[in-house]
Amino acid sequence: MNISLNGCGENVATFEADAGVLPGMPVKLTGNGLIGPCLAGDVFCGVALSVRGGFAAVQLGGYVQVPYSGTAPAVGYQTLTGAGDGTVQAEESGRSILVTDVDPAAKRCGILL
Repeated sequence: MNISLNGCGENVATFEADAGVLPGMPVKLTGNGLIGPCLAGDVFCGVALSVRGGFAAVQLGGYVQVPYSGTAPAVGYQTLTGAGDGTVQAEESGRSILVTDVDPAAKRCGILL
């Protein structure tokens, strides 16, 4: 991609993290101020950027690249959910998200949360 969307509308918050949360994975709220990994079909609230000492910085808005499973999502508004393995997947129901770029070789896509 010849342009950069990094920094576009970024919004990051710190949450307590359940076991299993890793940087780069889509996460969901599991309690008051608590996030955890998504199961297959879960709607995600953001992407964990870093995890340390039981807390995670979670990007809730802006551009981020995420790994995907299954069929590559198309560019444009797509309905995405967690895939249950730290990736996202295209689904018929879930969260409508703007997919800005897709790299099939790396199985990653850029999204605006």
